[in-house]
Amino acid sequence: MTIDELLERRRLLDRLSQQGIDAAIVAYPAHDSIEQGKQLRGDLPGTFTKNLLLKDKKGRLFFVTAHEDTDIDLRTLHTKVDARGRLGFAAADTMSERLHVSPGTATPLALFNDVDHEVVLIVDEHLRGAAQLNFHPMTHTESIGVTWPQLDTFFASTGHDITFVRLDTESPDGGEPPQ
Repeated sequence: MTIDELLERRRLLDRLSQQGIDAAIVAYPAHDSIEQGKQLRGDLPGTFTKNLLLKDKKGRLFFVTAHEDTDIDLRTLHTKVDARGRLGFAAADTMSERLHVSPGTATPLALFNDVDHEVVLIVDEHLRGAAQLNFHPMTHTESIGVTWPQLDTFFASTGHDITFVRLDTESPDGGEPPQ
């Protein structure tokens, strides 16, 4: 873990504590892909997520959180989230400047660093109500599990509203998307 990650992790944990949020953090082996992460994490409980910082043609930023297995169609996503033109990945510099994270450590919890509210938070409708959602706590070598009430409290403290959007219409096996 880098010094910057340690500092940001501490700031996040302090913010959570200030909101009365006590969430378990567990070591999570460093990994380069979702598939590799699945193999390394073993049987940790909760729903694991993929998290993307995206940018539209006008420079507006969107933080998208979905189940780790959700296929997100970037060609059509802009029509679901009121973006101007197609969405693409934000640059690593933008992630660092706005959220104080780097690729591989993206987490919606980093929105506490977006004090100017320049990032729109988009959460896949299929995650709503999950008993526990797992995110990286500003570093990719750990996982933090939070409940929906905890997330609501946290995002209320940051001033970010959650925009729920159904990001896909069905799962790869033809049934409902994974929970």
